[in-house]
Amino acid sequence: MDSISTGNGDQGDTGILGAARLDKHHPRIEAYGSVDELNSELGVCLATRSATGSPVPDSIRTQLEQMQSMLFSIGADLAQQDCGLEGGSKPRIEQAHVALITGWIHTWEDELPPLKQFILPGGDAISAQLHRARTTCRRAERRVVEFSRSSGEGGDVIVVLNRFSDLLFLQARAANQAVGVEDRPWKQENGS
Repeated sequence: MDSISTGNGDQGDTGILGAARLDKHHPRIEAYGSVDELNSELGVCLATRSATGSPVPDSIRTQLEQMQSMLFSIGADLAQQDCGLEGGSKPRIEQAHVALITGWIHTWEDELPPLKQFILPGGDAISAQLHRARTTCRRAERRVVEFSRSSGEGGDVIVVLNRFSDLLFLQARAANQAVGVEDRPWKQENGS
């Protein structure tokens, strides 16, 4: 077996799908690196147990596992030059993914009590990890938007990441509800 430690990146550049090499701080690398970081965060969410020792509820687990697969596809799309552009490869992420995630969001909205105020991240351990993943998702979205504005690539990836952050917020609320922990309301400095 070949070693993963090739030394090819020792000078601060890295290979992308195809033969090209880019600086490790290139917006393309920042974009798919942030997506990879989000995927790792979802792995932590899946490994987390609630304060009662319960694993992630199956309804959330199934979605997180599918989200991880989509994130891997997103990373592959972003790592492939001209993906989705004329003459480039066909993106793996499409409107069907957006529709699926939007459906999940609507299902959670129907199942959770409506919010009447802003809430703070936290509660049970699983919920706190999902909130953390949500903020990592927002950063990944910002990096992909930055890359997309300069390259024209990214298309539905931006929409998927935007939906993922909404979904993670709802999953965090559902994780708290599953173990009987209430959402923590935000209170302004003046105590209201």
